[in-house]
Amino acid sequence: MSKKRPVIGVLALQGDVREHAAMLERAGATAVPVRRPRELAEVDGLVLPGGESTTMSRLLETFELLEPLRGRLADGMPAFGSCAGMILLARQALDGREDQHQLDALDMVVRRNAFGRQVDSFEGDLDFTGVEGGSLHAVFIRAPWVEKTGDGVEVLARIPHTRDAGAAADRIVAVRQGTVLATAFHPELTGDERVHRLFVGIVQEK
Repeated sequence: MSKKRPVIGVLALQGDVREHAAMLERAGATAVPVRRPRELAEVDGLVLPGGESTTMSRLLETFELLEPLRGRLADGMPAFGSCAGMILLARQALDGREDQHQLDALDMVVRRNAFGRQVDSFEGDLDFTGVEGGSLHAVFIRAPWVEKTGDGVEVLARIPHTRDAGAAADRIVAVRQGTVLATAFHPELTGDERVHRLFVGIVQEK
């Protein structure tokens, strides 16, 4: 018997909303934009896309989504954050604004723009736990990395030790804690839906 096709929202305040929605559809979900509390209340899970984390934090408050989203996450709603979404889901963000809101859905500390400015964006191949089919090509754009994780956080991917890795070598760039998944990179930009399939599976199992 096939599993039910879940309804997964994409936080549609900023960032790669259409790209995430397209990948979710390919991965077996029905994707819908989320801009209002009533839309958030109707989804089985939520993707927080890349963008600018301080702006997204402010928009969550403006659109009266901040507390409803915190509530749904506390109740166990599955969520997936990429880049800025990873930052928002973390317990603490370094190098952010003092008034930036954190959703505290992942017991970890992240560093904003850890890999440098836009000119330092890069691509690379990662070994990703829980994803079959070989290494995963990852696109990093002004990406964060994870400085520290709590005991309940599973590390899914790190930057490999290569000639060009430098200080980034072995840094954590993908994690999971229960039903919450996060990547420092943008899987919605590569055409490879394996990370989205992983998240759709998490939602289906909830």
